[in-house]
Amino acid sequence: MRAYYGPVTRRSPLRTGPRQEIWHENRAKRSVLNMRQRIYTFALLLAVTLVSGCIYQAALSQGNLLDQEDIDQLEVGMTRSQVRFLLGTPMVADPFHENRWDYVYFIRIGRHKATAKRWISVIFEGDQVSKVIRDRELRADL
Repeated sequence: MRAYYGPVTRRSPLRTGPRQEIWHENRAKRSVLNMRQRIYTFALLLAVTLVSGCIYQAALSQGNLLDQEDIDQLEVGMTRSQVRFLLGTPMVADPFHENRWDYVYFIRIGRHKATAKRWISVIFEGDQVSKVIRDRELRADL
């Protein structure tokens, strides 16, 4: 039967003759595009990695910024409303210690530790100031 039908060969229509050249050209173009895509992806990942380490952090200021003049005017015997007028609303008004107001302030610039720290406690008896604790220590790791 082979003689009648001729030899059995399997040839891909794309890989014979002039089509074979077109197939190889297309394959070369695809590999170049693939390589460009890989280079662009790598460059993008590299850029994102480099930029993520250089993110700007703004200065963080928390609490009540008090002037030394205002703190010097604070006296024993003042009422709560006078203290609030002079220093402002306290940063910490603890419901468990209603007779103590804490005025806390710190500023942290960038990723560094806090550069300016201040903590003042005002203790009341009834409605009047009984004691003022100035310049208490804040945590060192703040």
